[in-house]
Amino acid sequence: MGIKFWGFLVASVLVAYYIYSPIPENVENRWKVMLIGAVFKAVGDVATIAEKLGFAHYMDIIMKITAMDYTPPVSDEKVIVTDTRFNNVPVRLYVPKGQPDSLKRAVIFLHGGGWCLGASSMKSYDHLSRRTSERLNAVVVSVDYRLAPKYRFPVQFEDSYAVVKYFLQSKVLERYNVEPSRVCVSGDSAGGNLAAAVAQQLLHDPEVKVKLKIQVLIYPALQTLDLNLPSYKENGHLSFLPKSLVVRFWSEYFTTDTSLKIAMETNQHVPAESSDLFKFVNWSNWLPERFKRGHIYTTPSHGSSKVGQKYPGFLDPRAAPLLVDDVKLRGLPLTYIVTCQYDVLRNDGIMYVSRLKKAGVPVIHEHAEDTVHGAMAFTESPFILTAGQRIENNYIEWLNENL
Repeated sequence: MGIKFWGFLVASVLVAYYIYSPIPENVENRWKVMLIGAVFKAVGDVATIAEKLGFAHYMDIIMKITAMDYTPPVSDEKVIVTDTRFNNVPVRLYVPKGQPDSLKRAVIFLHGGGWCLGASSMKSYDHLSRRTSERLNAVVVSVDYRLAPKYRFPVQFEDSYAVVKYFLQSKVLERYNVEPSRVCVSGDSAGGNLAAAVAQQLLHDPEVKVKLKIQVLIYPALQTLDLNLPSYKENGHLSFLPKSLVVRFWSEYFTTDTSLKIAMETNQHVPAESSDLFKFVNWSNWLPERFKRGHIYTTPSHGSSKVGQKYPGFLDPRAAPLLVDDVKLRGLPLTYIVTCQYDVLRNDGIMYVSRLKKAGVPVIHEHAEDTVHGAMAFTESPFILTAGQRIENNYIEWLNENL
């Protein structure tokens, strides 16, 4: 057997390893999902190897790779796009040119990326904000909060909150000709986490006189207590957002200390003195029967109190919005929550739907049965996911009807 044979064999194994992954049969655009997943897997492997060799931090490597997807602020005949600062936090601002004298709606958008990655200038977010502004004739503020690992919790929340609070001032709303009663906060994944936390905080801030009309949470991460939910068990192996990456994101959000990451991997990071919080994420109470899928609930094991004492941030509702009492949910605005069937974060969003309903908050829940986490990021050629286009269209249409 010659070199060509062994070369072909190695190449075939690598292609099979990266391209093939156990994607459920009913996932829409299944082979395209496999291909995108292979890219994610390859990028993750490159970052892991580079980190182990001491070249750079894992997240820094991925940021350098994804920087190729960034796009400058470009205005067109419909929208003026500029990079500016609100309350000293960078934002990308989209102001529609249509009907210049009419009062406008506004959407404050918080991007995803596990609090470690992403930017408003990524093509997928830029295009989403541009289309939202065009179709709604709305001002869109896309926030570039500071990222981990350079900046830890609660910096990401504080940046997001600072922008929203600044924008809700009467003088700022007047400057952009925005109707005060028609403002929304929205976000996807980690951005959905931040949007939910911001909306909760605004309820109890006496300095904020203008209230949000609606909030939109797109496949949000909402809790840190139980990382062994049915959705984690079913989807933790998928390359789009494996459980290992979620744990890495959560731990990087709070510390470089690997003890928290190790504890989270085994679901033993919550100290015994915080066990009363488990009632907020007990999926046996909060999930509809069809999402339990025969799983049997067991209370997560308690971890070392030292981890919880050193890094109490993961028990803070600003990081985990599901950990608030029902009384603190009352008064939240009309809420639109999107979840995906093949997503480790699926149950976070669904439990929040149940808890909001119990607290008397009006909620609309859209569940995508046939796709994966992050689908809405793939609405542009060549990686177009039909489900992503559908989620985006439904999202913008819902905003149009309710904002």
